[in-house]
Amino acid sequence: MQHMKQLFITSLLAIIFLFNVLPAFAQASSGSPESKPKEEVNKARVLRITEEGEREVGGQKNLYQKVDLQILEGPEKDKTLTVNHGETTTLREEQKVKEGQTIVLLKTSSTQNTLYQIVDVYRLDKVAGIAILFFAIVILVSRLKGLGAIVGLAVSLLIITNFIVPTIIAGDDPLVTSIVGSFFIMVITMYVAHGFTPKTHVALMATCIALVMTGILAYTFVNLTSLTGFGSDDATSLSYGPTGDINFQGLLLGGIIIGSLGVLDDITTSMAASIQELARANSKLQFKELVTRGMRIGSDHIASLVNTLALAYAGAALPLFLFLVLNPADQPLWFILNSELIVEEIVRTLAGSIGLILAVPLTAVLAAWAFQKKH
Repeated sequence: MQHMKQLFITSLLAIIFLFNVLPAFAQASSGSPESKPKEEVNKARVLRITEEGEREVGGQKNLYQKVDLQILEGPEKDKTLTVNHGETTTLREEQKVKEGQTIVLLKTSSTQNTLYQIVDVYRLDKVAGIAILFFAIVILVSRLKGLGAIVGLAVSLLIITNFIVPTIIAGDDPLVTSIVGSFFIMVITMYVAHGFTPKTHVALMATCIALVMTGILAYTFVNLTSLTGFGSDDATSLSYGPTGDINFQGLLLGGIIIGSLGVLDDITTSMAASIQELARANSKLQFKELVTRGMRIGSDHIASLVNTLALAYAGAALPLFLFLVLNPADQPLWFILNSELIVEEIVRTLAGSIGLILAVPLTAVLAAWAFQKKH
């Protein structure tokens, strides 16, 4: 127990070091940014729609709006101006702005002129309300454990934004960085959310081993299928400029590991808790019986979590499914399925799912050994 406490304190000190030293190092290593055209974004309020309709551009009809705005912040605060929304971009019906709405205004300045353009709707105020509702429900239902889960979520985001991302930008290997960051996420978030208990010790050990196995599987699958990490437009965009030296294959692997971590945490914790309760309810159950009964519980977890993971990826890639069904270019199905974009999602899903399946017997064995009465 004393050893585990020392490990926990050491992890906290390491996180403090990561937050304060490595981000500064990464920033210093990334070099000075290239000069760009002068752009400024501010929030503005729609005062009125003075004109709207359709106009023909290049033989096609495009929607447009003439909008009176008031800038809400920045050096031009309270300035009013008129903007042609839809003049430089194709405007869809659902992208039209409404009177009283807060929007994001882009100002582009050059030596010749200054251009104002509506680029988006301001949503963060609504997102903040939704987040507050979420936190309130979590705390109301789960009380102290819910509060611990929220703190763990905040710590996870801090580690990703203050250690993993800056370290990758600084030039370190994304795979190694993701593994190190995931380790600290596991240690801190699991103890904060679930307490410093034997159940959490078992779940943490099982998660660490399962995560390593998932990483090995992901590495093998990615190399077996010759994935480069450039399957998404985001990765392709990062390949230009100061981030062009990033190991994008390692970035793909790191994403698979981090994406699997949250679900692994859930399954190992619930499995460890279930077997602990079995041992408490019947002190006569020995190692073999605990493993057998734990696996019965775990089989239901496997069925639900694998399906959940697959559906989560499918939901995120729903436009891709539409493209597969429509197939506007009338390409062979094998050609579409063979693309890196789709194979990347397949490998991500399968590597994570196999890691989840292996975590069930692993946790069952560790928990049965830890909670059988002779121990």
